[in-house]
Amino acid sequence: MKQHLIGDMARTLGLPVLKNAAGVVTKRLPIPQPLLMVGAGSAARLAQAVGDFGHRKVLVVTDAQLMGLGLLAPVLDALAAAGCACAVFDEITPDAPIPLIERGIAFFEREQCDAVLAVGGGSVIDAAKVIALATTNDKPLRELAGYFSARHRPVPIYAVPTTAGTGSEVTVAAVIADPEAGRKLVVADTRIVPKLAALDPTLMTGLPPAITAATGMDALTHAVEAFIGTWATPETDRLALAAVGMVFRNLPRACAVGTDLEARERMALASTYAGMAFTRANVGNVHALAHQLGARYHTPHGLANAILLPAVLRFSATAAAERLARLAERVGVAEGPGGEAGQARRFIDAVQALNDRVGIPRTLEALREADIAALAQAACREADLNYPVPRIMGQADAQALLREVLPATVAAKAVRKRAAPRKTATKARAARGARAA
Repeated sequence: MKQHLIGDMARTLGLPVLKNAAGVVTKRLPIPQPLLMVGAGSAARLAQAVGDFGHRKVLVVTDAQLMGLGLLAPVLDALAAAGCACAVFDEITPDAPIPLIERGIAFFEREQCDAVLAVGGGSVIDAAKVIALATTNDKPLRELAGYFSARHRPVPIYAVPTTAGTGSEVTVAAVIADPEAGRKLVVADTRIVPKLAALDPTLMTGLPPAITAATGMDALTHAVEAFIGTWATPETDRLALAAVGMVFRNLPRACAVGTDLEARERMALASTYAGMAFTRANVGNVHALAHQLGARYHTPHGLANAILLPAVLRFSATAAAERLARLAERVGVAEGPGGEAGQARRFIDAVQALNDRVGIPRTLEALREADIAALAQAACREADLNYPVPRIMGQADAQALLREVLPATVAAKAVRKRAAPRKTATKARAARGARAA
């Protein structure tokens, strides 16, 4: 009880002041952005440009599936044509764990590379960022976690995303997994933003609809949370509004027809815009909850965000009504009764409808009632320390939000289990009454 009281006092008195100060700094912090190459064939053009920079040898970071599909062939051929040697590290997995990153660092050093080129999804790009930073800083990976924990700048980083969701090609953060602690680590540093990034829709046409949907809703979550958070600026608003409109118009098309290059390119741009927006404006309670699901159940980050987004927006609706109303206007659902509150509800309903249309489930099958208290506690801690949310999420709030996405069978069992002690107590009182009589 005493610990909870101290925590509540810290939340009330200390953390808001610290986060407000951080928000002031973030709004003024110089954040570099990569030179973007966009369109079919841009990945090969980026590789040619990397070769022009005169690197001795480039570490290409990717995953085995992309290598097996032959998607890296144009990039590797362009590097060779530019006279640039390369070494391929294709072991990256989703939520790349520390031991895997350490193998990548050792491979970089063994091959005597002097730059890193990431070709893949968010996990690949994040892993590449951390490898590039670690090779110039003699520190354990856990000590690189946090804000500006590295003394030296990384070797040059280049990125070619093959999914449209994380925006990692333009962000200052990289997320890796710490399997020993059962949590994710965030490395944040403005110097790990890639120098060049290519948005090549031809590398995304083979993505299955389910991955397209989850990553697309991840981009939407980034844009929405950046827009409704208290660190938003006119510039982040411009980027977030553009991204929201582009996702609503193009995600169903990309899911329905994977070879639609225009929809793929627009989704890639939406992801990048959303990444630029949340890099400065930050994210919120959706991410605080989703990170715990990823750490506990290895739920893909985009999928966790997508499932939780409608519930968290309903929780935030009163505090963020004006901002949600502006989003309703952007996606064409503002008309109707109820003023700003009605517009906010219609936007949230539109998000749920988009989820349903692209096949996002409403519940998370892996989630278990027994885990909810610990998940909620960790989510609140993360949100309190990091995110400029429109409405603070307490322990009870976080637990309620998680229960909204419990599978129906699990939720029913949990209700019966919580009711059982009351029935037992009632029977005990009846027995005592009978003995007394």
